[in-house]
Amino acid sequence: MGSSLLARKIEKRPGKVRLRGRILFLTEDPDLIKKQLAGWDLPWDTNASARNPKLRDDISTDEITPAHCCFYFDRTLGEIPYVGLRCGDTLPIGRGDVKKGGFVCSVSGKRRGKGSSREQSPYAEMCAGIQFAIAENIERIYKQNCQNLGLLTSTDFSLIDRIRGGEEIALSEFTAGEDEITRQVIEYGGLFPFNVARMQGKVFLPPIKTQARAMTLAEKIFAAHMISAEPETAELRSAGRAGSPVPTRSVKPGDTGFTRVDLRFSHEYVTPMAAIFYEQYVGKDVPVNDASSIRFFRDHLTFLDEVISEEKKKMGLLDLATQLKLKQAEFARQQGIKLHGELADRKGSEGICHSVMLESYALPGQVNVGSDSHTPHVGAIGCIAFGIGTTDLFNSWITKDVRLKVPESVKIVIRGKRHPNVTAKDFILKILSLDYVRSGKALAKVMEYAGEAVEALSVDERATMTNMAAEIGGFTGIVAPDEKVIEFLVERRGMKRAEIEKMCEGLESDPDAEYAQVIELDAAEITPMVATPGDPGNGKYIRELNARVPIEIAYGGTCTAGKNEDMDMYAAVLADALKQGKRVSKNVEFWIQFGSQETREYSKRRGYIEIFEKAGARVLEPSCGACINAGPGVSTRPEQVVISAQNRNFPGRSGPGQMYLASPLTVAASAVAGYIVEYEPSKATVVS
Repeated sequence: MGSSLLARKIEKRPGKVRLRGRILFLTEDPDLIKKQLAGWDLPWDTNASARNPKLRDDISTDEITPAHCCFYFDRTLGEIPYVGLRCGDTLPIGRGDVKKGGFVCSVSGKRRGKGSSREQSPYAEMCAGIQFAIAENIERIYKQNCQNLGLLTSTDFSLIDRIRGGEEIALSEFTAGEDEITRQVIEYGGLFPFNVARMQGKVFLPPIKTQARAMTLAEKIFAAHMISAEPETAELRSAGRAGSPVPTRSVKPGDTGFTRVDLRFSHEYVTPMAAIFYEQYVGKDVPVNDASSIRFFRDHLTFLDEVISEEKKKMGLLDLATQLKLKQAEFARQQGIKLHGELADRKGSEGICHSVMLESYALPGQVNVGSDSHTPHVGAIGCIAFGIGTTDLFNSWITKDVRLKVPESVKIVIRGKRHPNVTAKDFILKILSLDYVRSGKALAKVMEYAGEAVEALSVDERATMTNMAAEIGGFTGIVAPDEKVIEFLVERRGMKRAEIEKMCEGLESDPDAEYAQVIELDAAEITPMVATPGDPGNGKYIRELNARVPIEIAYGGTCTAGKNEDMDMYAAVLADALKQGKRVSKNVEFWIQFGSQETREYSKRRGYIEIFEKAGARVLEPSCGACINAGPGVSTRPEQVVISAQNRNFPGRSGPGQMYLASPLTVAASAVAGYIVEYEPSKATVVS
């Protein structure tokens, strides 16, 4: 790897930027967007914001590049940015519109780029001509993906006038306030050229000089994994090893560097694009750094053919999806990387990446990275895990580390005892509804969950909360490992208790550790919740719904709700219904999908599959499926109401219908009732 990269010519981008082109304002009013696409330039008063039209907030990466658009992994993506952008009931932007419009800048409101970590989104914007994104605040992974690709971002709306005036803007205005490493990444035009410059000795990591201090759990793990800032030898650089962890260092929020990672994984949505980047920039026959610590998964699109429309088939999208699988398998074979693929004897996958990582690989105190925003799933056993984009991923194959700015931590303490029909999903929906989260204050922070109610949760249930740190917009989620984690690893992995106990030593926050915010909740005050359609933050207690909400589809599954204990919950509700002589409502399709083959076998041993089928639920092999509009359980009509235990209900993510998010208990009870209802084991769950 070393010789070709060490000889490569790498230079910084020019110190001044002049953007020549138009600005696209992504407004709530679809007609204003259509007029801009037709050639009209929307007036914007940077000195009187109240006069300006309302910008769209919460634009997710699902809207920038809907799931089916991500079957492309080349510059074809430039035809499709914002085709999923919803303004009311309207999708104002069509294929090719942005590219044809000559836009160089895109402007939106709060929380731009929330949701999936897919780097196809900023890459699609770049390929359409967008060089600069402005928003009130920007989600961490999306922003880092922009930086890694060379797309400029800012929250400074005064730049609008300067762009329109054709003014030269100093690159330093885009790096102001950024840490030293991010500044250099922007100056070099992206992460790969920066890393090559780093290997060549042109840039060095800033030293971390933090003195010994009380640290949070996350800070302790980062401290043990940060890369030394000492200049490396040419031998180390040529081997692709840009430093070594320094386990005795203290860190504080804002410290920057690269963290060595223990495990790296990706799935078929991202691996092919990363592989293309790797082969293009590094070389097709160059081995990755430590293939034994990399895992690939075929888990997203195994049921796509059952739900993809004839129109999309005619567009060749099903064939493109097949190419994703083939490219990943080819790269895995060439590099000797373990691939958890499709089943040989039936339709489905070995398991969803997050499920398998928790069951089989992640360990307390590790740093894991994955090509998916729900990578924090494994924080349930006390490791740091976070999602990264395509460029970060392929760079990690070279260096075995990733760029890091030590984040602040938020401690969420849930005290007391929960009600029997309340689950971890209800806890996280409550957290997502808090003003602190909805206003964006939790963005890019570690969510550390604690308190008696959290400690009472199983590892599977804790994983629901760490998984959905992604919906908070957090850096990751984590729970300090305890006896339940030890028992989980002994039972699931067959590990020795003494070995696990040693791993867990010291993995707790210091009593006087500093937090950006401490949020305290009383479990007794939380009752079963739903998130109403449009956003996971639209949390509401079921008993506060103004009217009965009939449903047509109920879905239990995905990484968030396809674990062993989730199956316990579906089975408990359906067994209870069967005892009452009830089944799934005749008006409802109820799908239950396992997160892994391990969970399927668990359900088989416990007799759950028989209960599911007898009650009228339909069982599916593991896959991300309906959660990404790629499997049974998706809606097909805008007026169709779905209740789902998955993690996201962004517009269009799982079909055109109206999706409510809820716990496995609520989903199963609602499937039996035919409308959204709390599960009450002591009462009938359906109206006679």
